[in-house]
Amino acid sequence: MAKKKIAKKQSKNTETDSQYFLKLVVFLILGAQWLRVESFPDWSIPIPIGLIIGLVFASHDHFQIDRKIEYVVLLLATFVGFWLPIGLVISL
Repeated sequence: MAKKKIAKKQSKNTETDSQYFLKLVVFLILGAQWLRVESFPDWSIPIPIGLIIGLVFASHDHFQIDRKIEYVVLLLATFVGFWLPIGLVISL
């Protein structure tokens, strides 16, 4: 008996334009989030919490081709979010 080869249907994992745009918007909003711990007259410690969480999400992304673009969006949003009043402030 001859064995028949079963042709497997190859599915191409691609993401639609709307999914890609939504992911970039999420990384933009997430990268701009800062946690600022401050004692008003004395000191202030800004912590880029959104950048840290965004880097974790970007490193576990299924589509590795877009990872460089996600890193750039995260970094730009982090620098913009540092000067804008975006994020959480904890006053001691």
